[in-house]
Amino acid sequence: MSAMRKTKCIAFHSYKGGTGKTTLACNLAALLVKRGFNVCLLDLDVYAPSIQTYYNITPKHWINDYLNSNATLQDIMINLTDTVYELIIKHNKNNIGRNTLKGNLWVGFANPDKDEILRLEGNSSETSSVRKQRFRKFILLRERLVSDNNADYIIIDTSPGIRYWSINALALSEIILLTLKMGDLDIDGTKKIALSLYESFTQFGAKSFLLCNRVAGYCVPHTFTAYKSAEGVMEMKKLQETDITDNLSREIGMKIISSIPCYCDIQFSKKEFLSVLEYPDHPFTEKIRELVELL
Repeated sequence: MSAMRKTKCIAFHSYKGGTGKTTLACNLAALLVKRGFNVCLLDLDVYAPSIQTYYNITPKHWINDYLNSNATLQDIMINLTDTVYELIIKHNKNNIGRNTLKGNLWVGFANPDKDEILRLEGNSSETSSVRKQRFRKFILLRERLVSDNNADYIIIDTSPGIRYWSINALALSEIILLTLKMGDLDIDGTKKIALSLYESFTQFGAKSFLLCNRVAGYCVPHTFTAYKSAEGVMEMKKLQETDITDNLSREIGMKIISSIPCYCDIQFSKKEFLSVLEYPDHPFTEKIRELVELL
């Protein structure tokens, strides 16, 4: 394809692990495929990769192999379109036909082996030319996915925090979704990382948004606090998470793109997998649909 193709590269990032960004990235990718788009999903959480566990697959080649010049890009991009199509057909009430589905999904997995992770970090015995070559292949990754896979969307799951490969992943992206849960540690850390890091990307045209995950209101109850009314009567007041996130948004100058409800009714089932396809009528799925429209 020509360089004029309008591909969107979207990175899920967070201050710390456990915010649900991997699950959100996988579900967003699946829903985009269902809409007919070509999607490349990359596990660039190279320090603690988990997408291979989510898909229950062990590939022959990893992103690590590509970056270390031991595999081609097409070796590492696994076509999982059939996996998505099977779920769409199985859970669609309108008996959708396979021939009407147009999107495609390719997934690149990072190697969870400790030695491979350390190798990506580099060591003192490596020459500068080896490190430069690895970085050059990483920078060309996006361009190659557009030309070779006709990618409409590139979805990236990054490592949390401020680390070498997570910063590189953010640099590839036009849209950064800073994912957080509603705990004090997440909120304080999100504030720090946004103020110290994100300005570097937004000043060069990237757009960054807060993505609040596992918020109360569906399967998690709201929190209440006791207060004394003007008449001196003790009453209970619902604490609004929106007040907390709105204050955070104003303080760091980032808009909230969406607030995803906790969905532990399906999340903690024996095998939670691409819930947007398995549960098309669930509130979680509706929120991911809204996110697709906003993006």
